[in-house]
Amino acid sequence: MAITTSPRYLAAATGVAAAALLIGAFSFGTRQGSSPSSGAADAATVSPSQSAGRITVTGTGTVTGVPNQLILSMNVQANGWDVTAALNQANADVRKVTSALRQHGVAAKDIQTSDLNISPNYNNNGVITSYGVTESLTATLNRIRVAGGQITAAVRAGGNAVSVDDVALNLTNTGPLMAAARTKAVADARAQAEQFARALGEPLGQVISVTPVQQEQPEPLEFGANPAATSGHAAVRISPGTQQLSVSVTVVYAT
Repeated sequence: MAITTSPRYLAAATGVAAAALLIGAFSFGTRQGSSPSSGAADAATVSPSQSAGRITVTGTGTVTGVPNQLILSMNVQANGWDVTAALNQANADVRKVTSALRQHGVAAKDIQTSDLNISPNYNNNGVITSYGVTESLTATLNRIRVAGGQITAAVRAGGNAVSVDDVALNLTNTGPLMAAARTKAVADARAQAEQFARALGEPLGQVISVTPVQQEQPEPLEFGANPAATSGHAAVRISPGTQQLSVSVTVVYAT
């Protein structure tokens, strides 16, 4: 059956169809504009199964070494009626001490003037009676085996003007020792991590990061020296003992 439409009805139908197309296009554009925010929300959602577990431990390695260096601190004291006389006497005694150290194998670069003090001496009435000069020397003795003889020679050369203020033992050749300590620290960290992993029932994964903790350098072993011990014929006996070095590392493992 044929259907006929008058021009008036045809125009109305065409208008309705165009409006429907515009509404549809607007609705489609709105959905297109809102899709990125919807996608971002989906991406921000992470399931617990996607998060990786971690075990963080700090391992420590300690090694022991024998000190190989001795730092000797000495004072040379002199008195005189005036400053010049006291200073000249102190300088003469210092030259004797320095010469004795040099003759016994101490290099010139290892002998250093560390302090100089000039001051007046007073009597009970506050009157200056003389002047005192104190010169301080620091000698680095790099051979522990003969250090006692070097100290004895220096004190004998200076006589009663010399006093030994302090001696300190150092461990200077630390390269191989520190390497061994680092190896022990890493092994200690792994042993701890494996224990935690077993307790948690989880396999221990790969290392994520290794961070060295501040390393503990050995401090010099200091002890006072008795000058009277050098007054005899025997050399001062030096017992170096041992010193410890420690290294710590923080290691993060995946599980």
